[in-house]
Formats: sequence, C-alpha cells, structure tokens
Amino acid sequence: MSKLDQVLVLDPPSDLRFKGPFTDVVTTNLKLKNPSDRSVCFKVKTTAPRRYCVRPNSGVIDPGAAVNISVMLQPFDYDPNEKSKHKFMVQTIFAPPHVSDMDALWKDAKPDDLMDSKLRCVFELPSENDKVNDVEATKAAPVMNSVKGDLTAAAAPDDTEMKKVQEKCKRLQAEMNKLVEENRQLKDGVRMRKVPGSDHMTSNSSSLLGREATTASLPSLLVVIAAIFIGFFLGKFIL
Repeated sequence: MSKLDQVLVLDPPSDLRFKGPFTDVVTTNLKLKNPSDRSVCFKVKTTAPRRYCVRPNSGVIDPGAAVNISVMLQPFDYDPNEKSKHKFMVQTIFAPPHVSDMDALWKDAKPDDLMDSKLRCVFELPSENDKVNDVEATKAAPVMNSVKGDLTAAAAPDDTEMKKVQEKCKRLQAEMNKLVEENRQLKDGVRMRKVPGSDHMTSNSSSLLGREATTASLPSLLVVIAAIFIGFFLGKFIL
C-alpha cells in the first residue's frame, strides 16, 4: 500500500525562513489548514530540537479549520559560510471519532496511516537597504516624539494666559457697548432739538450733518479698533 499524501495545506509549503540578525530570538510562522471533511491530528518535529521552540507542537485541526504555529529560533553565532542543515517535518494522521490519548494514538499508528511534509530552514541576513531603513527609522523616532510633544504642548494652552485674554476682550466689549450707547443718546438729542427759523436751520444744517456723520462713524471705528486688539492678543496667545 502506497504512502498517503499530506492532507493538510502548509504555508509556506517548503521553506521556513528566519531573518537575522540572530543575536535575539527570531520567530517565523507556519500555517496548517485542513481542507478535508475529517479531523486531523498533527505534530511538528525538527532535527535540531535544542535550537527551536515550537508553539503549538501538536494538536487536532477540525474540518475546514486552520492553526498558526510559531517557530522560534534561539540566538546563536551565525556563520554565513555554513549552510543550514536544520529541517522540520509536519506529521499528520486522521483522527479517530473519539480521541483522548494523543500519545497512544501516535504510538499505535501504522506507517501507512501517517502523512508527512518536510521543510528546510533558511537563514537570511538583512540587506544593506534594510539596515539603512532601520537606522533611519531609529533616528526619526525621537524627532517624531519631539514633534508630538510640541503639538501636545501647543494644544494645551496656559490657563492664566487664556483668562487674561478673556478679561481684555470683556473690557473692550464693555467699552464698545458704552460708546455705542452714548452715540445713540447723542443722536436722540439732535433729533429732539427744534430750532425756529429757516435761516437758522439752514445755517446749522451743515454742522448738524457733520456731527451726525462723525457720531455715526464712531461705532464702526471702535469695532475695527476692538477687532484689531482682539486679533492681536489671540494671535500672540496662539503663536
């Protein structure tokens, strides 16, 4: 009887790639997917068990489900001239209807019922471009943090300064209201005056019109001056 083909779909299918530097733990992922309509038991083996940590290294995958496996390479002195001979094997078997003792299942399994897939380990050092990008990212991090700090400080204005600006604005508004009221009273007084004689009214018409024009333009001028003061204080505060 011929050996069964692997029922699981492996991603990656043949190589486990580990990218250095290898002065710290390097992790790569292996995905196992079960496209069949039966549950499948699996376990992961390696030719260098002391160099790797695999989680999970065994289990059961339900029909149509998948599992992600983390393969962690322990730190070591990497020699680029030395070819890696490390290999992994994913061994599988169809799970019986009621499985409780996994050790007994693998121990009693017949060779013809086992399926396996082999993967080789590939060690890669980062390229020069990757190194440059890492250095630039490291240098940019403090700058970005500084900019974020400045933006945060700008977004949180000083309460004392804000109160001062608000008080100045209130005072300017009060003065504007007072001057507008005085201007209105002056206009009412001019209208109430009735001087007899056309000659007298004619002679005074130009002077009254001049006063009314002056008093009428006063609020507009005050509004412009107040707006300039308010804009100056707010601009000074924001900048």
